[in-house]
Amino acid sequence: MSIQDKVIAIIAEQALLEPSDVTTKSTLDDLGIDSLGLVESIFAIEEEFDITVPFNANAPDQSDFDITSVAAIIAGIEKLVSEK
Repeated sequence: MSIQDKVIAIIAEQALLEPSDVTTKSTLDDLGIDSLGLVESIFAIEEEFDITVPFNANAPDQSDFDITSVAAIIAGIEKLVSEK
């Protein structure tokens, strides 16, 4: 399973959707994921890939991690995994 597929599966699980309902163009708002769901998604992604995501839930706008879309999240995870 690719990084993209795993990330989409984790996000879909948080959104209570099927992975087929999540596209790379989706935003977290589109999917109905709130800040708590986002934090849970980040934790699940960190555990799945054994990485640390530079995301501050208290100040998401100041994080070095782009969460504007599913594609941006996937790109960020791929970069973190490649640097591991």
